[in-house]
Amino acid sequence: MVSSNANQLRYDGRVVIVTGAGAGLGREYALLFGSRGAKVVVNDLGGNFHGQGKSNAADKVVDEIRAAGGTAVADYNSVVDGDKIIQTAMEAFGRVDILINNAGILRDKSLARISDEDWNLIQDVHLKGSFLTTRAVWPIMKKQNYGRIIMTSSNSGVYGNFGQANYSAAKLGLVGLANTVAIEGAKNNIHCNVIVPTAASRMTEGILPEILFNELKPKLIAPVVAYLCHESCEDTGAIIESAAGWATKVHFVRGKGSILRTSIDEVVTPEYVKTVWHQVTDMSNAKHLNAIGEASLSLVDVLEKLREGKNAENSVTETYKFNFKDVILYALGVGATVSNESDLRFLYENHPDFSVIPTFFILPGLLSVMGSNLTATAIPHASFDLTNILHGEQYIELFDSVPTDGILTTTTSVIDVLDKKSGALVITQSDSYDENGTLIARGQSSTFVVGAGNFNGKSKASPNVKALVANPKRSPDASVQIKTTRNQAALYRLSGDLNPLHIDPGFSAIAGYKTPILHGLCSMGISVKAVLNQYGADDSNLFKAAKVRFSKPVLPSQTLRVDMWKEPNNRVCFRTVVVETNTEVLSGAYVDFKKIIVKPNMTAGQSLQSDALFTAIKERIAENEAKAKAINAVFLYKITDAGKVVKEWVLDLKSPKVYEGPVQGKADTTMTISDGDFVDLAMGKLQPQAAFMKGKLKITGNIMLAQKLAPLLKTEAKL
Repeated sequence: MVSSNANQLRYDGRVVIVTGAGAGLGREYALLFGSRGAKVVVNDLGGNFHGQGKSNAADKVVDEIRAAGGTAVADYNSVVDGDKIIQTAMEAFGRVDILINNAGILRDKSLARISDEDWNLIQDVHLKGSFLTTRAVWPIMKKQNYGRIIMTSSNSGVYGNFGQANYSAAKLGLVGLANTVAIEGAKNNIHCNVIVPTAASRMTEGILPEILFNELKPKLIAPVVAYLCHESCEDTGAIIESAAGWATKVHFVRGKGSILRTSIDEVVTPEYVKTVWHQVTDMSNAKHLNAIGEASLSLVDVLEKLREGKNAENSVTETYKFNFKDVILYALGVGATVSNESDLRFLYENHPDFSVIPTFFILPGLLSVMGSNLTATAIPHASFDLTNILHGEQYIELFDSVPTDGILTTTTSVIDVLDKKSGALVITQSDSYDENGTLIARGQSSTFVVGAGNFNGKSKASPNVKALVANPKRSPDASVQIKTTRNQAALYRLSGDLNPLHIDPGFSAIAGYKTPILHGLCSMGISVKAVLNQYGADDSNLFKAAKVRFSKPVLPSQTLRVDMWKEPNNRVCFRTVVVETNTEVLSGAYVDFKKIIVKPNMTAGQSLQSDALFTAIKERIAENEAKAKAINAVFLYKITDAGKVVKEWVLDLKSPKVYEGPVQGKADTTMTISDGDFVDLAMGKLQPQAAFMKGKLKITGNIMLAQKLAPLLKTEAKL
């Protein structure tokens, strides 16, 4: 893009030295600066790209600049006489504002064939020459409190290249030189940057393919260097690669790494290095460090943690990066659906209330445990594999408003190891912090390792391990049913838990299951989501904490029933049962809220006219237990209001007992009727047959059993 004269970057009054400016890149630099008002010192010894011979190349470039109306002088000194080049500039113009170290030669040979002369000459021209010119100009720039310096590296220096060991070493050395010059020059407004050009020149002619050589015009790189040298450019210590009208920044990054010893007093062994080598070489969470001080600080942090025992073998720190896609995928995995309007906030990133299902924040800790040796090092007396591991309990607590994207740093530590005789229970705690160091989530996970018990360990957990809570001994205050899908486990595993137990029939068979089972954490997510809907208005910000025990496995496509009890102090206890087998799969569970918002039209807790009638039925059955037991059936009444089931009553004539639903077990006969119609039946205003024919009374299951109620209930026989 061509800039207008109004916003053109100018160098009026600036003095620029360009070494190796007789041709190629140096010539283009000199011409561009000369056309923008700078006074240019065109340095060139005049030799070929091997550094041999001399010519008047510098004079030709000076003539071009002057012919275009610019100001320039020639200099024929070698860069190893750097002070002489600077002296030329001072004698001609009295100052130096910009130094572009561009001069270079090639002496390409394979490593074994490089002579001492080949090595030394390359180092002298490229690395030592750039150092000498920079050292000579340094006091001038410091006194001016202004300077711009360019070092010229190469892709051979950054990436290496066959036959250029001498050249590569010098070119990467220039990066180190530039980094230090940038640091030392900062306080005096002296910037130093590195250009990594790929351009057609005397040095690359015959080496690069013709089609590439023709497009690598030096003129396309010159504007990049010119901007780096302008007073408006704030970059310093940058490495900029440029070619063919393209440019980018290059920098070094460092992986997160791994601790190689278990404590400050431990020695490092090759064997342990081998076990964690995948962490040492993992660059998935690599980070660019801007200064050597940052590297030192991170190492000091490691040492402090070692002294405190926090980063021993029983602890691991991982980063977890997530965005809206991860949040939505998790929500789908725990049953959120667009058919439920209230779930849209968990599934659409542009929803005004877009938020995260709270149990999502179990994942960082879970994945850090799965990717480490924490469990193995906690029970060194036993060997095991994935088929021996069961998730026993899980706790999650949120401390701040939950983000929908970001990077969490999670430290997971073993906080307890229990001997349960039939196995070992390893309890870990994971603390997740955001990029500002704010604690976002804390999780506790109990992993049961089958067959690893009987090691004379303790059997009771420490006080800091969150305990389960027994369900109240009354009928649930609310109950909901959720049908899982056949693909539930296949979908949920994409959130990170890739244990083949949940997808591979062969693996699940080895573990003792006929088919792959659903993740326990998926069942937990489904259940907590149901509780959040019932008592938290689907507002994740109202969620505080949750704890569950995984009692039995769930098979994908089974139906889960979540029974809930509203308790004091904003706690909701719950259990989860597989409807098809009446098996409790989550027990001792609870969700703590910051505030409870009761969902309207709950299954229980709403006062209805029919409540008094069921109380009377309860008294009648208590007076006639023998007759009730003789019927030997369970009747479920679903009472509706405005077309929705708002309460359930159960007549269990096997026990016998009458209670508010949901049914504990399986009903033989289910009757659905509105609250008003039920009262009309009791008052004789509505006949059962007429109610059934008009669709006011719906009966499923064993219809004939309903007729046996008449002798027992007498005046309430119509019910």
